[in-house]
Amino acid sequence: MAENKVKYDVIIIGAGMAGSFAAKEFCDAGIKTLLLERGRDVQHNVDYPTTNMNPWEFKYKGDLPYALKKEMPIQTKCYACREDAAHFFVKDTDHSYVQDKPFDWLRGYQVGGKSIMWARQTQRWSDFDFEGPARDGYAVDWPIRYKDLAPWYDKVEHFIGVSGNKDGLDMLPDGDFLKAWDLNCVEDHFKEKVNENYKDRHVIYARCAHLTEVREIHKQQGRTLCQSRNLCQRGCPFGGYFNTNSTLIPWAKRSGHLTLRPHSVVESIVFDEKLGKATGVNVVDANSKESISFEAKVIFVCGATINSNILLLNSKSDRFPIGLGNDSGVLGKYVAFHNYNARISAKYEGFLDKVSESRKPTSAYLPRFRNLRKQETDFLRGYAATFGGSRGTYGNSDGFGTDLLENLMETQIGRSLECGLSNDGRDYS
Repeated sequence: MAENKVKYDVIIIGAGMAGSFAAKEFCDAGIKTLLLERGRDVQHNVDYPTTNMNPWEFKYKGDLPYALKKEMPIQTKCYACREDAAHFFVKDTDHSYVQDKPFDWLRGYQVGGKSIMWARQTQRWSDFDFEGPARDGYAVDWPIRYKDLAPWYDKVEHFIGVSGNKDGLDMLPDGDFLKAWDLNCVEDHFKEKVNENYKDRHVIYARCAHLTEVREIHKQQGRTLCQSRNLCQRGCPFGGYFNTNSTLIPWAKRSGHLTLRPHSVVESIVFDEKLGKATGVNVVDANSKESISFEAKVIFVCGATINSNILLLNSKSDRFPIGLGNDSGVLGKYVAFHNYNARISAKYEGFLDKVSESRKPTSAYLPRFRNLRKQETDFLRGYAATFGGSRGTYGNSDGFGTDLLENLMETQIGRSLECGLSNDGRDYS
């Protein structure tokens, strides 16, 4: 490593949602902060190449060519990895991994990370979530409860802007919300039927990180109202939804205390045996392949779950021969990706006289109701579900020749219902 070590007060590894929020907080406090990102820089608006493209301007009509799909077999399982946003996803062939069991590792290596492509769902945890291990004896009890995080939820929601209703549900606490969009007629109809038939189940508007109102804090950020385009994975030129690039990075830069360094792969964290703490990082410049060292009083590791584990395992010393902080030997083990693999759909014949205005960028939501106040099933914990109703068209491909042509020209319009389940009470789809 280079002899000349640059010193900062704080080093943050990873310029995604968590790392950039930490950078914003440190910079607000006047602390000299270095934010390291292994991928390229993505500047708000400047680096959103497809954000204002029309459907007919896409060469593959929104799909991806077969050759690129072969290079991204895992990433293309994500709804957002299509022609308009595939450039924000890692090519699986560039960073391959072995799957002993199916494990879909979705990655975005750039400033902003996956905050550019996320689904903007922002449901709070409740005490039912925090108390799960203590109640059922599975895993380690959380050292905190909802009341400890509640003021921090308020702080984050106020800053980023979250749309939602005050629903008064103990399994899904209310927050500091902007006004909500209305559910559409099919979603409202479904909600009425659930209310008629179940006392313990609720259909609500899903809280989402979109500006339906512009507070003074959002004006200071340079953001404006969500335009209901629902093209968020491209990067929003209005800053209508929250991502790191439109909000946290510019805010931290304006303080004058942030140094952002993209193309910086952190190889290891330096542990000082005499001081008994981490004192710096060793970095490889992704372009020049130069090795550089940085020192700081505080090291924040925010490289997402797997890469953070990889980094800690690679940070070996006499004190930590099998990885920094790995006395237990469990780093890199017992990793689980969010499971959202259940989907139910149906067709509803009613409301054919209704139309929808714009494209609401979120859905309805069914908060968790299983195993809340008592253990009701043979599985632990519970699940939640997103729910959406939308109008679809259905073509008739029967017949041959002229008959086929006429059938294809006659479209049938109906309203479809779709429900997606999330196994931990949260939706990250």
